[in-house]
Amino acid sequence: TSTQFHWNIARHLLLVGVSLAGAIALALPLGLALEERSHGVAESVIRAVGLLQTLPSIALLAFMIPLLGIGIIPALVALFLYSLYPILRNTYTGVRDAAPDAVGAAWALGMTRAQVLRYVRLPLAAPVIMAGVRTAAVINVGTATLAAFIGAGGLGDPIAAGLALSDTRMILSGALPAALLALLVDTGLGLCERVVTPGR
Repeated sequence: TSTQFHWNIARHLLLVGVSLAGAIALALPLGLALEERSHGVAESVIRAVGLLQTLPSIALLAFMIPLLGIGIIPALVALFLYSLYPILRNTYTGVRDAAPDAVGAAWALGMTRAQVLRYVRLPLAAPVIMAGVRTAAVINVGTATLAAFIGAGGLGDPIAAGLALSDTRMILSGALPAALLALLVDTGLGLCERVVTPGR
């Protein structure tokens, strides 16, 4: 029904929005903090976080069941963990590789480390950081469809029901809106990228 469809969309957006916001809140400052550490330490931390990406998403969701049960909470935690790596990697790389000439000029002008980060490195790194956020968001939208298998709802509900009934139409009623939602989220974040990127 129309009501159920809108409910699935709302639940899917909740899963994606909350988990992605949490991942940004952790990965962005962590990436900035790692930039001040040695390259070896930073890469070790980032690779450790990246190990989460090697786990199949359905397995990561299944691992949450003994820890947090079923429902929206374990789904949010799993999606949060799955979103960390692209944002962390791109934040660290973007800030570390921000135009050396501009950074050097900022130091020569007597700027403090905080000022260089705020006024030079972060603006220059914005496109790379936003690319990580967009990647995480698109992955998140797709992975969130699997949350239905642990009772979290969303657009995965009709997919799971369609698989159980071998009903292709029902599967597509969840899969196609999820694909469209991923495109819309990426487009929206692309507009945000234009806002936060200097000269665009």
